[in-house]
Amino acid sequence: MAFRGQVAFVTGGGSGMGRLAARNLASAGKTVVALDVNEEGLAETAARHASLHTVPLDVTNASAVEAAAKQVETDLGPIDRVYNAAAIMPLGKLLDQDLETIHRIMAINYDGLVNVTRFTLPGMLERGRGDFINFASMAGWLPILYMGAYNASKFAVVAFSEVLYHENRGKGVRFACVCPPPVATPLLQQGRDTVWPKALDGAPPIEPQAVLDAIEAALEKDRFWVFPGRGTSLGWRLRRLVPGLLWNRVHKVEGF
Repeated sequence: MAFRGQVAFVTGGGSGMGRLAARNLASAGKTVVALDVNEEGLAETAARHASLHTVPLDVTNASAVEAAAKQVETDLGPIDRVYNAAAIMPLGKLLDQDLETIHRIMAINYDGLVNVTRFTLPGMLERGRGDFINFASMAGWLPILYMGAYNASKFAVVAFSEVLYHENRGKGVRFACVCPPPVATPLLQQGRDTVWPKALDGAPPIEPQAVLDAIEAALEKDRFWVFPGRGTSLGWRLRRLVPGLLWNRVHKVEGF
């Protein structure tokens, strides 16, 4: 494990990637604070892990995020690693989704990440150490029919994370922007419960642990971009070089 600190701050800790990240660190003897709006999920995450603390929290509430970050550092010590894993993924055509849903996707997936950044990263930079990990997605590079709102939120995460990294290079904090393909977590079920793009059925979802292992490997090598799974780096390059080719495939698969 690349983590050389002690205290970790994990959003989206009530399920999926956030839950597994929190449990992995707790099992390694780290002090972990898992945050989520899902209190039942947080309790399940923390079960049998004495060093795993939970905080019910909506990341869209900036003042609550600020208070939580301050309380963690007062009670447990300086935050040494942040996982920004909180996200939602209801899908649908942009003109079919209601405005509240579209705005909620951006508020959680992007605005929440910004809130956490503002109230955790400055202390890490001041101390000159730590790991700051933002979960984007291949959806932050590859727009697909039915995924417009989710794509927009993850494109925003990609851009924000890249600029954030370049503004703070060489200050002792290791940054990672993680861009996995579909991962076998409950997040995918939100998409399947709404409208599931056929374009996502080309390969089975990868396992969450593979994503977390790729993050550790990237941090060890001081690599910012993390593209877990087979074909993700190729997809990223194809989107940049021949976007029309990818769109032709998407339209063919979806039938319109």
